[in-house]
Amino acid sequence: MARGNFSRVTEFILLGLSDVRELQLLFFTLFLLAYAMVLLGNLLIIVTVRTDPKLSSPMYFLLCNLSVVDICYTSVTAPRVLAALLLQHKAIAFEGCMAQLFFLHFVGASEMFLLTVMAFDRYTAICRPLHYTAIMARGACWALVAACWLGGFIHSTVQTVLVLQLPFCGPNTIHSYFCDLLPVVRLACADTALTEWLMASNSGLISLGCFLVLVASYALILAKVRARLSQGNWKALSTCTSHIMVVTLLFVPCIFTYLRPAGTLPPNKYVSVIYTTFLPMMNPLIYTLRSSEVKESTWRLWKRCGA
Repeated sequence: MARGNFSRVTEFILLGLSDVRELQLLFFTLFLLAYAMVLLGNLLIIVTVRTDPKLSSPMYFLLCNLSVVDICYTSVTAPRVLAALLLQHKAIAFEGCMAQLFFLHFVGASEMFLLTVMAFDRYTAICRPLHYTAIMARGACWALVAACWLGGFIHSTVQTVLVLQLPFCGPNTIHSYFCDLLPVVRLACADTALTEWLMASNSGLISLGCFLVLVASYALILAKVRARLSQGNWKALSTCTSHIMVVTLLFVPCIFTYLRPAGTLPPNKYVSVIYTTFLPMMNPLIYTLRSSEVKESTWRLWKRCGA
């Protein structure tokens, strides 16, 4: 990856999702509604969990943190996308692109780790109920959440450093609506084969590893419930359904996107909409509809605010 003499790119051009003005207006409306739902839905979950003493269990503590992560995750890309669609300003400074890339992977990896912790919480609650209170004590929950953020920070720092050491001297057009690893690396004026494999090993293996851990935890839960059929176990198992839906929506597109070098397949910007916008929007709906406790607490909060 020798640098040589080159004129460094100072900005990138984000092509967005479409060049057709009518479609741009449609995408602007959809993204604006989705972003508003992300903010309102996740803020509602945070306020509900924080104000209702009945939702003090570790599961709801982790759910509250997931809502914080979702708000941060969508806020990395959505405001910039909305501004580009409305103002037709497609340029983004090199520093801004690197910052967006860093925070996208920082928060995204933190969410993957957090979902893995949530699966461990459900496994402990169902398979080791007598030890659940001791294992998932409040201090342990805070430590696990802090470890998720730390893991995301380390992952993102590695990815960003790999990008920053590449020379960018020629093309600056990104075939996406935000700065991500694969579209940016394809613009480098150097042989990026080793960098691509390192990035695939980092992002792709993290996605695949967390996904396999989640699948294993659910398999153990199913085996436990099948061995001891009872109403209590089935009620606990029902809380995992929403988690499985979130895991599928997040990990399948991420594994498809990141578990391969940049040159094997062109990046699909429409697939990235699933995990950058659609999933954070669906999380509040999925968890609210699947949890009677959250629905009841939200309704009580609504009545208190309307009183």
